Amino acid sequence: MNVLEFTLVVVSVSALAGFLGALTGLGGGVVITPVLTLVLGVDIRYAIGATLVSVIATSSGAAAAYVKEGFSNIRIGMFLEVATTIGALCGAFLATRIPSSALAVIFGVVLLYSAIVSSRPRRERLENVPSDPLAERLRLKGTFPTSGGLRNYRVTGVKAGFSLMFMAGTLSGLLGIGSGALKVIAMDQVMRIPFKVSTATSNFMIGVTAAASAGVYLSRGYIDPGLAMPVMLGVLGGSLLGARHLMGARTRVLRLVFGAVVGLLALEMIYSGIAGKI
Repeated sequence: MNVLEFTLVVVSVSALAGFLGALTGLGGGVVITPVLTLVLGVDIRYAIGATLVSVIATSSGAAAAYVKEGFSNIRIGMFLEVATTIGALCGAFLATRIPSSALAVIFGVVLLYSAIVSSRPRRERLENVPSDPLAERLRLKGTFPTSGGLRNYRVTGVKAGFSLMFMAGTLSGLLGIGSGALKVIAMDQVMRIPFKVSTATSNFMIGVTAAASAGVYLSRGYIDPGLAMPVMLGVLGGSLLGARHLMGARTRVLRLVFGAVVGLLALEMIYSGIAGKI
């Protein structure tokens, strides 16, 4: 396979991953890294570096749209970014010292979790919850648009959510994924933030988290422009296309298909890591 053929394959795979990621809400990173590693034989650290660059690009585009529509809570995002950024730096630092086989096994386990999350139907939380004192002090409450007009919501479980964000950031830096699933779960289930606000705020945060860890990968020489550029362009194009088809798509079927594909990749990553093939 020459350079042109390799680039075209990477762009095509990345576009498909971005398309499915936009429809399922998990992003394309959970597919791109294992495909680059298992199918195309790319070193896992270079695959992670390229994926981080694509995460920054796609998050920036999605975040701008969600902020304009009024779904993202900027105060919550900036507050939780403190934890995710510190976690991302720790994860990226660890990734340069953990053996590739161990990284593959960890990545496989996270993929299995993502596959399970992607297959579950999602409901939006609309109920009011009592706000804790820290949330009131930081003024984290807000509003978001619904078919019946703006709806108010309060925030709880701030300390627990902050701790989970550190874990999400560590996974992002360690594995080169946006870790949006864990961020959304932390905000939706622990902090009781409405689901649409959680996903929009997660998109706002992912790019900053990835940028922090990408700096470490760049300093270590694990970001190859020849690989990162086609991955970024493919994911960005696929994500934009997926966003356009989101309203009319049968998301339940897509989630099941996406979950099945990610599950198979997860098992292969775990097997390859244990067998020492990566």
